[in-house]
Amino acid sequence: MSDIIIRHAVPEDAAALRDIYNHYVLTTPITFDVEPKTLEQRQEWLSHYAPTGKYRCYVAQKDNVAIGWASSSKFKDRAAYDTSIETSIYLKAGEGGQGLGRTLYTALFDSLKGEDIHRAYGGVTLPNDASVGLHQAMGFKRTGIYHEVGRKFGQYWDVVWFEKTLD
Repeated sequence: MSDIIIRHAVPEDAAALRDIYNHYVLTTPITFDVEPKTLEQRQEWLSHYAPTGKYRCYVAQKDNVAIGWASSSKFKDRAAYDTSIETSIYLKAGEGGQGLGRTLYTALFDSLKGEDIHRAYGGVTLPNDASVGLHQAMGFKRTGIYHEVGRKFGQYWDVVWFEKTLD
């Protein structure tokens, strides 16, 4: 992984991040989006992140191309949830199993130290052994399962929820 650079996401990453995400939209139940995202939609999504504050997006770059990201986003709209974040992580197909997810999450969580965040939450569509393992390795604890909460590809899917204390 010595040829991997971890950095803040920039607007120029939108197309690569769209392509990574759309792979999962089209071929897996990992995300419950069912229509591929456009470049404009990914640009708008990326505009919600900054190099400071609670909501950040880190990119893994190899050979000047984004090959994955980890982000922290607003958990819910109501003010009492403001000390909670939801995390997401996606890697380009074929880039898993090398410690990249752990490296991205480490950069994200290290950058959030000192922010007014009490808990991080992550939802994982089952089955997904790699993501479950990553979240557990990063100190997330399983809190429960939403059974058959989403339908994609003509099938219902469960989502396991994880939480991590950050303060």
